[in-house]
Amino acid sequence: MSADTPAQLYRSDRLAPLLDSPQDIGPAELDAYRGLGFLAVRRALDAAEVREVLDALAAVARPPSPAAVELEAWVRPDEASPDELLDGVRKLMSFTDHDPRLARLARHPAVTGPAGRLLGGAEPVLLQDMALLKPPGGGREKPWHQDKAYFDVPLGTPVVGVWIALDDATADNGCMHVLPGTHAEGPVVHFKRRDFQICDTAVQTHRDTAVPLPAGGALYFDGLLHHGTPPNLSRTRRRAVQLHYVPAGTPHLPQERRLAVFGADGKDVSC
Repeated sequence: MSADTPAQLYRSDRLAPLLDSPQDIGPAELDAYRGLGFLAVRRALDAAEVREVLDALAAVARPPSPAAVELEAWVRPDEASPDELLDGVRKLMSFTDHDPRLARLARHPAVTGPAGRLLGGAEPVLLQDMALLKPPGGGREKPWHQDKAYFDVPLGTPVVGVWIALDDATADNGCMHVLPGTHAEGPVVHFKRRDFQICDTAVQTHRDTAVPLPAGGALYFDGLLHHGTPPNLSRTRRRAVQLHYVPAGTPHLPQERRLAVFGADGKDVSC
């Protein structure tokens, strides 16, 4: 782990089961999702689709970009290959409107089909899109958190995240970790520490389940599920995209309503 990531926060001795594909999500799997807060599949995108997404992300990341992008200072966009450019991306969000390949991803049946079913049959509407890029030997941790802590929607709104691996995501390079069942335990106060996160001392590490995925695999998860990813200290890339969906017609609320629930520094307790 990096110096600022407590090593005990992540364990890899328990692995999530994987379905082969989204077509394997039936009634029993939907019941499992309601209990666990997540489902994972080995194959949501094929190899050509994965490469298309990576090339599209690099295209929208090159300056001048219409998407929300932050590049490391050392990046030379005009000289970098697509993979090299993505290694230097600190932040890349709101890209599906700016490249038809990424728009197709947001409408892909392997994405919206399961999302709609996990939303109880509602029409899924994209709430957020972002790239999660961990270059070799330097990809940062995403501390434990609940995604609903970031979204200004009514608390009772179901939110489904779809996390798609664009490289093989392993225990060594920063695959997703989840705490099964925590979505059913309600919102947790978050703090601004290494990120806007659940306090390290409140993480139930005995429930930690790693979700390694091959490139093209996908994790579908509830917006209240506790999850995080350790830093990438390996020599391989770990790139992913994450899309969040809510039912059509979901209203947006003032940020203050969200923070009154999920908190910020100074809300009743300390971390």
